[in-house]
Amino acid sequence: MTSPTSLPVIAQTSGKAAAEWQRKRRRVSVGGTQRRPGWVTYLLLSLVILISIFPLYYVVLLASSDQVTISRSIIPSWIPQGNFFENIDKVFNGAIPVLKGFTNSLIIAVIQSVSVVIFSTLAGYSFAKLSFRGRGPLLVFVIATMAVPVQLGVVPLFIVMSQLGWSGKIIAVIVPGLVTAFGVFWMTQYLENALPYELVEAARVDGASMIRTFWHVAVPAARPAAAMLALFTFIGSWVNYFWPFIILNQQNPTLPMVTKLLQSGYHTDYSLIMAGVAISTAPLLVLFFLAGRQLVAGIMQGAVKG
Repeated sequence: MTSPTSLPVIAQTSGKAAAEWQRKRRRVSVGGTQRRPGWVTYLLLSLVILISIFPLYYVVLLASSDQVTISRSIIPSWIPQGNFFENIDKVFNGAIPVLKGFTNSLIIAVIQSVSVVIFSTLAGYSFAKLSFRGRGPLLVFVIATMAVPVQLGVVPLFIVMSQLGWSGKIIAVIVPGLVTAFGVFWMTQYLENALPYELVEAARVDGASMIRTFWHVAVPAARPAAAMLALFTFIGSWVNYFWPFIILNQQNPTLPMVTKLLQSGYHTDYSLIMAGVAISTAPLLVLFFLAGRQLVAGIMQGAVKG
């Protein structure tokens, strides 16, 4: 015989009453995975997308125009004109070594991205899963270096690079960025949560060496964070202007320096400058389209873990 107290439970778990109860539960659940976004959400997302895209579209508008039209209005036309590829050709065939700057930026960004990922993963694994004397103070020291402004180290770094004979060479830009405190901190935090101690201990019990444990256990677990760190490092190296402008010269520039050199003449042609900006931005867009899914997955995984 069914007790009187169980009748409401039976009514909620079977029949039309159960279906209605499930619908009400879905409606009142705020922030649940089954809640569909409303038109306000789509409107806000559309505004954010338009605001984000407009600077790039404005660059294309100016890069496809000419100097006479730009001098009449800051927005010559809302539709791109037909001078885009002509301005690109002028930039590449001008007196400023754009191709040299493009090659230098690509070499610096690729080498620093690979190096930062390798060294940061090794250091992050050591700080997160290995026990050694002074681990805590050393990690605090590494993190504390992130608070030091880059400008404070420019003078001694310039003296060191000059004494090594690297002034004016891209190796003076590559070497200081081979490892970063942010990369070490990022990989340490990620491996601390993503890699259980049991997996490391099981590998060591099975007879794996420290290097083999790192390669077969830590590296697969760190792959999403490493991919995102590589993308962030590549973007940071690609747009870095401060240190290359100090240590390099106009005959051996990077791409941000080329963009600056385009506006250093007596006559400033904004259509050519914006064509240079478009050239600088294009590789980053290609990189985002190729690795955007990995980047978003890494960010979402880090957000969920956090």
